[in-house]
Parts: sequence; structure tokens; C-alpha cells
Amino acid sequence: MESNKQRRSLIRATLLSIVIAAITLVLFILPAEYNIDPTGVGEKLGLTVFNAEVPSSEKATISKGGEDTVVVVVPAGRGVEYKLTVEQFSKVTYQWATSESELYVDLHGEPEGDTTGYFESYTIATVDNMKGSFTAPFTGSHGWYWKNNSDKDIEVQVIFSGDYVIEGLK
Repeated sequence: MESNKQRRSLIRATLLSIVIAAITLVLFILPAEYNIDPTGVGEKLGLTVFNAEVPSSEKATISKGGEDTVVVVVPAGRGVEYKLTVEQFSKVTYQWATSESELYVDLHGEPEGDTTGYFESYTIATVDNMKGSFTAPFTGSHGWYWKNNSDKDIEVQVIFSGDYVIEGLK
């Protein structure tokens, strides 16, 4: 008799777990991971934005010798990265300036395909502007990390030219 109660309890718990897993899959996982929202709950909860397709205007821009200008906002007390994909031995010329005070900056590169976390810093400083160029020592992601230690958001205007693909904010 005790064995039957345990068996029924185990079956009930298993069925309940399957039902909860199915509900979780339909309401949360499918909308967030695959942008499939059969119930509409994922959109109401804001889960579909995690896997939204990037509009074509925001996709990578390829530059072969042209010039681009971007404005990057570095939030108060935070840091942001702005990246370009650059082929080995390609040159990028840049200049940037802030709207306010100094920022900590690390201009660096990360080799394409590297999984170790390796990066090479080219310039590290705390300044409100910088001008220069670099020739990529390897193919990969190259760009700037800015850290804002102030209590106000700071805008950075960056002008760069050369051969690269814009990755944007990371």
C-alpha cells in the first residue's frame, strides 16, 4: 500500500515538473532565445527584445579609406567599448574628444578567434582627447574602452578613417 502511494506521488511530481517545464519553455525561453512568442506574454514582459534582429542601418559598416564620425555616450560611473574589425597591417587614423571632463581610455586590440581573453593595449591614459593612428599587428577587434569616473554622462565624438568594419558598441 505504501509503495502505491509513493509511486503515485512520484508520477504526480513528474507530471507536474513536465507541465512547469512546458509552461516555462512557451512563456519565457522561446520568446527570449528564439523570438518565438505563441502567447504574446514574452512581448509583454519584454523578452522578445533579447533576440530581435538588428535593423539593416545598424549592421556593420565597411570602410575602405573613408571617414566615419560617431558619438558615444559613456554613462556616469561606467565604462563602454567601441570596436572596429581591422585586418592585419591595416592602418586606422583617429581622433576623439569629450564634451566634459577626462576619461580613462585603453586603446587595444583582440586577435580574431582568440578564446584566451588575450588583448594588446596600444595606449592607456586619462585624458579628454586623443589623436593618432595605429597599424593593426593582427586581424581582429580593435578599439577603445572608456571609463567615466564622474557623476555625469560624458559624450565622446570619435572621427576615424582607414580600412575597417565598424562593430560599434560592445
